[in-house]
Amino acid sequence: MRGWKVWMMALLAAAAGAQSPRVTAIRCGRLFDGKNLALVENAVVVVEGNHIRAAGRNVAIPEGAKVVDLSRATVMPGLIDCHTHMFLYGVQYDEALLKKSLQYRAIWATVSARKTLLAGFTSIRDLETEGAWYGDVALRDAIHDGLVIGPRMQCATRALSITGGYSPYGYSPDVDIPHGAQLADGVDGVRKAVREQLANGADLIKIYADHRRRGGASPDQLTAWPTFSLEEIRTIVEEASKAGAKVAAHVYNSGAAQTAIRGGVSSLEHGIYLDDATFRMMAEKGVYWVPTLMAYMQFMDGPPAPPERRRLMEGTTARHRETFQRALKLSVKIAFGTDLDGHQENAGQEFVYMVRYGMKPLEALRSATSVAAELMGWQDRVGSLEAGKLADITAVEGNPVDDITAMKRVVFVMKDGVVYKGGQ
Repeated sequence: MRGWKVWMMALLAAAAGAQSPRVTAIRCGRLFDGKNLALVENAVVVVEGNHIRAAGRNVAIPEGAKVVDLSRATVMPGLIDCHTHMFLYGVQYDEALLKKSLQYRAIWATVSARKTLLAGFTSIRDLETEGAWYGDVALRDAIHDGLVIGPRMQCATRALSITGGYSPYGYSPDVDIPHGAQLADGVDGVRKAVREQLANGADLIKIYADHRRRGGASPDQLTAWPTFSLEEIRTIVEEASKAGAKVAAHVYNSGAAQTAIRGGVSSLEHGIYLDDATFRMMAEKGVYWVPTLMAYMQFMDGPPAPPERRRLMEGTTARHRETFQRALKLSVKIAFGTDLDGHQENAGQEFVYMVRYGMKPLEALRSATSVAAELMGWQDRVGSLEAGKLADITAVEGNPVDDITAMKRVVFVMKDGVVYKGGQ
């Protein structure tokens, strides 16, 4: 009997050894760990299974490990985009909402998710499907189940605004058309809407604290009017927090932003016209800012526009640039976000704008790694290259400290220990 037990124990041990996690060692030309504002030369990252075992300059390569040579690249944590829209794809908003089927948009979203991952972004917040209902939850789950490739996702599903406070505008009142967000009014209305979105898989709630409306446009800036009351926002935050969900607020102006901050939101998105008093409130309350510079700046680098449109773009981008530069002088937590609508391969351009307008390169990288992970509440699993974290790793050709456009030249992507780009 004793011999039988010894034989069984040996057999189980052999089986366990056969199933031991694979080990990969990555040679890094330079390493940014996601937290410290410095590059480490000639470092090594050791990955065991889907977790990081060790990372740093004095890390030895384990015997038998598969070695990936990135000695000419800068290695960093998998990047995080805190403001995406997988279900938009660069066409006119009304066309996407009213002329494309939900099935077509779902197919496009899988393409967008793949582009996002291959651009080095291994985690994202998807901040609203823009009329595609709960498609982002289905995409998130399909990625998790391995049906399609893409980043791990936090989903805001439909987002919330008020009656008369969301696109499309300008149609006959005799025509009942869909809107890009779920419209809800009053304390009871918003409470029910939050519960509905959470029940259908939302990881966070997005609100429109202000929004453009029909008529009243300024010739040189994006005009927006407040939407929800303080009581309504507090109710939204309260209901979301019961499920451990945060609330993100789209906002342009300081008045609506301060209402959202007092209501308890976790982040402000865009914030083109925020003043210093609002930034001080954000710093005091620990509210993050996701400026999404390229959502507005990119139009200035595009084809020539009609004079009226050009004036609006020039006024908007000038204010956004000035607001961003003021925020850099204050204690505001800035998280990376692009607001891209289906062209995720261009996400690296956001780094270019951030650095062009005053942010130091490694601070820009940190905004897309550890800072973004903190906003998502995922700092225990992603956002830095540390032992025990998930093996999400991105590498770019060159040195982004010397040339931030290196962030557009992604040569290696690993998510959850699986290599999706490079590594041969």
